[in-house]
Amino acid sequence: MSNSCPLNFVKIDASIARITSSLVSILILLYLYSHSVWILYFLAFDFVARLFFKHEFSALYMLAIVLKNLLHIESQFSDGGAKKLAGLFGLFFVFLLIVIYYMDIKTFTFIVAAIFLSCSLLDVFFNFCIGCKIYYIIKKIYPNFMNTL
Repeated sequence: MSNSCPLNFVKIDASIARITSSLVSILILLYLYSHSVWILYFLAFDFVARLFFKHEFSALYMLAIVLKNLLHIESQFSDGGAKKLAGLFGLFFVFLLIVIYYMDIKTFTFIVAAIFLSCSLLDVFFNFCIGCKIYYIIKKIYPNFMNTL
């Protein structure tokens, strides 16, 4: 099964996903600079809105559409299930950063943020989505994985 075949038969615009990923990276860097937990709350709300409700409830998604149109970026489509799993990983990282914030473990904050930023920036600059790669491996083993999400 190749990465280009539709695994859950839902296609999404990968260009918008990459722009959104770059916005998430900027916000994580801003969090590391300011240590404002409100940035993490905003990211958590935005991930939940994109993953479990309509994309139109996500401020980052709406901003990504505006940026895509302003910059005249072409649409590229990819499997929606893979990007959904990557989003779930992103939500996990944000929740982990919120917990670490309240535990006040600065070293662990930088480690988790560095891993999160690395994954996000790989998608932005090289179109290499680690969450998507994990999704394809899981789909080979468990073909019905995430069919109900």
